[in-house]
Amino acid sequence: MILFSNILAAIASILGTLIHIYTWIIIIAALITWVRPDPYNPIVRALRVLTEPLQYQVRRKLPFILAGGMDFSPVLIILALQFINIALVKSMAEFAVSLRLQG
Repeated sequence: MILFSNILAAIASILGTLIHIYTWIIIIAALITWVRPDPYNPIVRALRVLTEPLQYQVRRKLPFILAGGMDFSPVLIILALQFINIALVKSMAEFAVSLRLQG
């Protein structure tokens, strides 16, 4: 039971870290759009490859997210990531701790 608890805690920790990193990638990509970046810059291209597929899906399913020329899809994605982090990842970590206390 301790092994399962540790594996579950490790998965929760890794998921939390990945969510945190992806949140920062979205923030940086959104900030870069405020200045006119070189579309051939490898960093800009990497940010677009990492963020644009998810933002496209959000814009396609929720067209009202584009309001007055402003794209609020990064904000919605960040809120969804934080919800996942709190609801799923924290619950997994607390469940791992409760398993450790039981065993």
